Amino acid sequence: MNFADLIFSSGSSFSEKAAKVFNYQKDKNPVYQRFCNALGVTGATSPDAMPLLPIQAFKETTIITNPDEEQGSKESSLIFKSSGTSGMRRSCHYVPDPELYKQSILKGMRHFYELDDFVIWAYAPTYSENPNSSLIWMLNTLIDNDASGQSKFLALDTPLDKKELTAIQQSDKRMMLFGAAFGLLDLLEQQKTSLPDDSLLMETGGMKTHRREMSRQDLHRQLAEGFGLSKASIHSEYGMTELLSQAYSLGDEWFHTVPWMQVSIRNPDNPMEQMPPGEEGLIGIIDLANIHSCSFLLTGDKGIRREDGAFQVLGRWNPQDLRGCNFLIERD
Repeated sequence: MNFADLIFSSGSSFSEKAAKVFNYQKDKNPVYQRFCNALGVTGATSPDAMPLLPIQAFKETTIITNPDEEQGSKESSLIFKSSGTSGMRRSCHYVPDPELYKQSILKGMRHFYELDDFVIWAYAPTYSENPNSSLIWMLNTLIDNDASGQSKFLALDTPLDKKELTAIQQSDKRMMLFGAAFGLLDLLEQQKTSLPDDSLLMETGGMKTHRREMSRQDLHRQLAEGFGLSKASIHSEYGMTELLSQAYSLGDEWFHTVPWMQVSIRNPDNPMEQMPPGEEGLIGIIDLANIHSCSFLLTGDKGIRREDGAFQVLGRWNPQDLRGCNFLIERD
């Protein structure tokens, strides 16, 4: 099976692709197979009927599709780990095909942005301390993609260099400043610096700072004022260690998915049931780029969805509501 063609080609519908991935993973992924069997699901042709594995499974066990085949390349695989304090159980995502993840990153960004027009600056305190951060790997991929040599990670605890900002303007490139919410606010505390008017600021979440929890609306207002940009220039990325695709909000509160990713809102008491548009529930994701792990995931995030598929993230759900995972996952 040519996985890249299956995931990224436009020759078949999302439902057709999802059905192929579902059948492959139900047959070749031991954890997902046991999960589907426990729910009595023997087959599915519609994405709505495909069971979503609770995302905490990545903390409980190793999630690999076709483990016998992938075992030989496991030593050279990427292993992404979620951030966490010492002793905390962290999610582990094995990625035996880094090139596929790279394609997902670049194709995903190009679906929404003229990526070659941008210089990427990344400010990632805390994440940079995690050598297994999927976000750092993503940012490195975007920086390496820029042939101008102007893209880079920003030094921590250092204000933005105004001369370098001027040089970007003079090169007819646009600035895209990536950063976690708390990091960008810290950057503003060091020195408020107006970015060029055509810049985009991409925050990657992390609303909880050492100050307080804040809403995305309040965060975007502060970032727009601090960097001298319109609110329409403050965008957001939705991603996580357990996913190889991202969703983006383009200047408002609504996230949009790439073509090989689909979001639904599920009833927390019965995750096989979808909530109607506008009603809150757990965010469920089908990420076809997760072909080597599990593409069908139930997150711990609360959200709502519009008729057109756009969705909002409303915070974390009570972890106690994500029950039923442990007894369905047999540890080896």
